[in-house]
Amino acid sequence: MSIKVIKEKCTGCKICVKVCPFGAIKVEHKLAVIDLNRCNLCGACVSVCKFQAIILSAPEDLGTRAPKENYRGIWVFGEQKKGIIQPVVFELLGEARRLAEDLKTDVSCVVLGYKIESQQIEELFWRGADKVYLVEAEELYHYQDEPYTEIFVELIKEYKPEILLCGATAIGRSLVSRVAVKIRTGLTADCTGLAIDPETKLLLQTRPAFGGNIMATIVCSDYRPQMATVRHKVMKELPVDKTRKGLIIRKNYDGRLLHSRTKLIDIVEEIGESVNLAEADIIVSGGRGLGRAENFKLIEELAKVLGGAVGASRAAVDSGWIAYSHQVGQTGRTVCPKIYFACGISGQIQHLIGMQSSKIIVAINKDPHAPIFNVATYGIVGDLFEIVPLLTQRFKEVLKK
Repeated sequence: MSIKVIKEKCTGCKICVKVCPFGAIKVEHKLAVIDLNRCNLCGACVSVCKFQAIILSAPEDLGTRAPKENYRGIWVFGEQKKGIIQPVVFELLGEARRLAEDLKTDVSCVVLGYKIESQQIEELFWRGADKVYLVEAEELYHYQDEPYTEIFVELIKEYKPEILLCGATAIGRSLVSRVAVKIRTGLTADCTGLAIDPETKLLLQTRPAFGGNIMATIVCSDYRPQMATVRHKVMKELPVDKTRKGLIIRKNYDGRLLHSRTKLIDIVEEIGESVNLAEADIIVSGGRGLGRAENFKLIEELAKVLGGAVGASRAAVDSGWIAYSHQVGQTGRTVCPKIYFACGISGQIQHLIGMQSSKIIVAINKDPHAPIFNVATYGIVGDLFEIVPLLTQRFKEVLKK
């Protein structure tokens, strides 16, 4: 999309200045001037201009159809927090390695941050990366939309990857959507499966659709790179191979790309349970069957005895019984623990998507026909208010020994 002011029609009335929600317009010498770095192309100014002096238009071809042979390699966004590479990156590297074998290409990881320790970079090679593109600057220590997006776009323009994978985290979703818009390519979000079509060599991106009732496979046939986000705990990591070495490509960019219109004031860590839900080996989840918030104490006690994390269904979160950060399912966390306890959870498809890959699933529900029993390894039909305390007590006795 593009926007421009027709000089012959503009009277400098300043109505457009008042309605612009981004402060992108000012009047100079009785002529409206639009700051394209601030303009979001929302069209608010177009609709209020009585003189039709502002035009918002779309080019005929919204994408860049560069020759496909110019694009090569698979990239993974190396998300980091405070210099620590996040676990989802290792899962994506494992999947990228598998895809690269079908394409006969290499795997690269892009890391943006500040003072990243060499051991963190080495681990990316151990986990499957052939190259690491490393951009370090003090402004990149914490994630911010604008500098991360601008630098990523510059890297893509210079090195032209064929495929770009990113974790479907809060940071990943924020970044990759902006990158896709900037370079005008397609993006498939929350993929649960990736593969290479043997004939076309296109990336087959599979994700739940229509509330998880069907699985859709999506391709981006015309534009590059092909981009997808993948949820944490969906893909499998490769075994660590400390003999693997790789190439580090360091890039530096000027202050123009590092500039951000927003200022990060503070980061407040969530105060909650000590066990990370996404990383926990044991998760005890509660659902609508608990009846009220106070009854989550039963879930918390069992989780504490087992050294596990507390999860919840969407129904429990929507009822205000527990914070959203505990939600497991399509609109919450995707988890893959060794043992998953589902207490008072019926097992709708939206919840199953987030936990059905757990190694062992123990379901407790008074309804013998609840869908959760279809995926459960062990099912207990009965009143959770009787069964969960008994399990907690029994585990206490056994674990003491």
